[in-house]
Amino acid sequence: MERSKLSQPSFRLEKAAMQQQLFLPSDSAGAADSSVAVSADSAGWAYSGLTVFGLEDEPRVIATGDSEMAVLPLSGSCRVEVDRQTFDVQGRDSVFGGVAGFAYLPIDTEARITGPGEIALCTAKARRRIDPYVVSAADVPVEVRGGGSGTRQINNFLSADHFEADRLIAVEVITPESNWSSYPPHKHDEFSADEVELEEIYYFRIDGAAGTGFFSCYTPDGTINETVTVRDGDVFLVPRGFHGPAAATPGHHMYYLNVMAGPADDRSWKVCDDPEIGRAHV
Repeated sequence: MERSKLSQPSFRLEKAAMQQQLFLPSDSAGAADSSVAVSADSAGWAYSGLTVFGLEDEPRVIATGDSEMAVLPLSGSCRVEVDRQTFDVQGRDSVFGGVAGFAYLPIDTEARITGPGEIALCTAKARRRIDPYVVSAADVPVEVRGGGSGTRQINNFLSADHFEADRLIAVEVITPESNWSSYPPHKHDEFSADEVELEEIYYFRIDGAAGTGFFSCYTPDGTINETVTVRDGDVFLVPRGFHGPAAATPGHHMYYLNVMAGPADDRSWKVCDDPEIGRAHV
């Protein structure tokens, strides 16, 4: 790595934190045809994006352009037609009802997606083309992390060490009611021996009517210092800084989808815990 990259978070991430709204409640996160519509441009950064939309009778045609994408059913299932191939992507009743499969779409292609279902399209600006593929729900690695009130489930459907992508990293986290996750608070906003720069999107779903949870993001210099109440469908953008914990309130399980990408030559997830917490990452 260049020495200049080791000293501090990039100017691009600084600018995003200063100029962009980081917390996007569900009623402000979408567009006319999508409940969530976050692009790299709208987020004020360079790589990560997320779109969430519903499919009924009409298909959705996606032109990937310079972005690679993961097609993930949040509820229902879908069929993806791409590069003269047809993938049937196994879904689920809801994000709290099980693990889903996904389809990978490369740059510079067009795909036709049919439902019915609710679909998350995780995106990252990419450099190289990888052939499209599909992964079944049974083949998605599932990990239980932490212990006690810090126990949570990680669905590693496109984590850095599972399945191929150029820059895109995406996982799902299920935090049981009254439990904590994204703890200890950690960051990945610079290049060092222990850390890789990654932009990150948190997309929250809360189980149960009128359910809520909590999420924090902060920087040592106080430029970012937010603890927000999150509700079903909310989004939080993490351009830099320590993020976590996330807390699920009693009676309401919490789900979040993490979408990450960054400028590193190699695709990896390396983080630095807040040294003030004084614990190893679990």
